[in-house]
Amino acid sequence: MRIIAFYLPQFHEFPENNEWWGKGFTEWTNTRKAMPLFRGHYQPHIPYQNNYYDLSDTETMNKQIIDAKKYGVYGFCFYHYWFKNGKMLMEKPVEDFLANKNLDIKFCLSWANEPWTRAWDGENKQVLMPQDYGPEKEWIKHFDYILPFLKDKRYINIDDAPVFLIYRPESIPNLDQMLSCWKSKAKESGLKGITFIAQGSYFCVKNKNVKSHNIFNYLVMYEPGYTLQVCHNLSYLIKNILISPQLYLKVLQNAILKRLKSKTSYFNDMLIKFNYDVIYHNILSRHINNPNIIPGAFTGWDNTARRGVNARIVVGSTPEKFYKYMVRLIAKSRDEYKHDIIFIDAWNEWAEGAHLEPDEKYGYGYLEALKKALIDNNEFPIGG
Repeated sequence: MRIIAFYLPQFHEFPENNEWWGKGFTEWTNTRKAMPLFRGHYQPHIPYQNNYYDLSDTETMNKQIIDAKKYGVYGFCFYHYWFKNGKMLMEKPVEDFLANKNLDIKFCLSWANEPWTRAWDGENKQVLMPQDYGPEKEWIKHFDYILPFLKDKRYINIDDAPVFLIYRPESIPNLDQMLSCWKSKAKESGLKGITFIAQGSYFCVKNKNVKSHNIFNYLVMYEPGYTLQVCHNLSYLIKNILISPQLYLKVLQNAILKRLKSKTSYFNDMLIKFNYDVIYHNILSRHINNPNIIPGAFTGWDNTARRGVNARIVVGSTPEKFYKYMVRLIAKSRDEYKHDIIFIDAWNEWAEGAHLEPDEKYGYGYLEALKKALIDNNEFPIGG
């Protein structure tokens, strides 16, 4: 079973972040500032032995790779940031990885094709870095940049072609034309094409019953976002106890606010908690008769480090539960979905509370749980 973990490269300084958020800003800045918002709330997430690493040091990634492979992670899916006129952000760690062939782990890219705004950390929606896909010459410029990655021997292939994920396909105006252009360029470059995978929950849920998409080869159930998107209806959430009873009470108590606020949801000022066990119950009981769906998993979710009281929090996650659910999901992926891949959120999304990397509370618990789940399914990678 190929376990592919999403990987965030924002653990190093770069000029734009220093300008927008202050000198020295990295993802650790958000992670450190988180505070518990209720009794028993696990915040802040502190890396094991206070290892607030810097990805500008390539030895950091080498140590990560040793851990990842030891516990059965097949590869990393690096987030890739490409904006208007070929502007990039956070490209250095991934470019350093490409250049250093001694960093021996499989990998692929996911294009996080959103404009950067201040909304991501709960501020206003001031656009910091616009996203514009441009005409065909801009598509080719982008393709030419990613081609060395696609051709690298470590790059992950599905159906004999390198995979490339897109986070928000629905945001691209000429999506079909652009990806068709890339497939043609890939074949001209000696590849058999590109295996395109949609990642964003909105697009994937909307197309979950489409068995033959005209441009995407696969859709990934990016969790927990996919399940929360499926279950976005409030009455469904309450009925299935996906959200806490306390939220239901808050909804009743604050219903009057709906009339008092304009152009904003009256949920914005309320702390929303979701149940880890119920989310995984939905994941594991789901039956999708579509061979183009690739399952996803998650360790936990809590983005209070970014959004404070406007966060979405999944409560109840532990390594023991993660093991219990991964044992079943690995078998489900193999026997029902007929896939040998699971995408996990995430290797190091520390500010979203989603990380396989060890922390001070659980140590290597989540990695040990993953390894045991793979071994118990006879799916641990040979030589891993």
